[in-house]
Amino acid sequence: MSATSASVTLPSDISARSGEHDPYRAGRHAGQGHRRRATGQGAGGPASRYVTVTYGFWIFLLSDIIMFSAFFAGYAVLSGETAGGPSGRELFDLPRVALQTGLLLTSSFICGLGSLASHRRDMAWTQIWLAVTGFLGAGFLALEFQEFAAMLAERAGPDRSAFLSSFFALVGCHGVHVGLGLLWLGTMMAQLWVKGFRDDILRRLHCFNLFWHALDIVWIAIFSLVYLLGAGA
Repeated sequence: MSATSASVTLPSDISARSGEHDPYRAGRHAGQGHRRRATGQGAGGPASRYVTVTYGFWIFLLSDIIMFSAFFAGYAVLSGETAGGPSGRELFDLPRVALQTGLLLTSSFICGLGSLASHRRDMAWTQIWLAVTGFLGAGFLALEFQEFAAMLAERAGPDRSAFLSSFFALVGCHGVHVGLGLLWLGTMMAQLWVKGFRDDILRRLHCFNLFWHALDIVWIAIFSLVYLLGAGA
């Protein structure tokens, strides 16, 4: 074989060209004789810390959604098993639940305003919007406690029927998440005040925003499938 034919690159020989043209190779050629440094943003290197933390938290949220799906499935199976006790139509107070829904949805909107303020590095407005978010979330929890207390006073607790057991498990689990979210929110406000807008603090605040919005999505499903359908059954 001649030297000329040996130097010709065959169409099937992609390995020789992949080092030069592969966009996913770290430190790929940016020009003749120069190598570009990996930036950590997409192609050219590993993902940034912000991306990896957010991705990991999304996995946690998906696992939480799976858990809530199991509670929804249990409620769907047991919603008609009242054992001669009160049903949702007799127990649910839709105006109060509508007020709860308004408080939680408004808190999610205010939480978004707090996120925008943090991007502007505006400490005053970030703290104000986060405080309003916590106040609205606390109002939501207060109404939920009031609902549970009224049911228990009417001897309609989780031990009364399978329907009430599944109801308290589903709605109570969401309420626990809201309570934990309020504790997380208070911690974030304190960290922001003491440590400022550090990168790790902003990552945690972003994860909190995702968590709080996810709770809104779950509550909309509860409001629609549990309260609206239950009150009309």
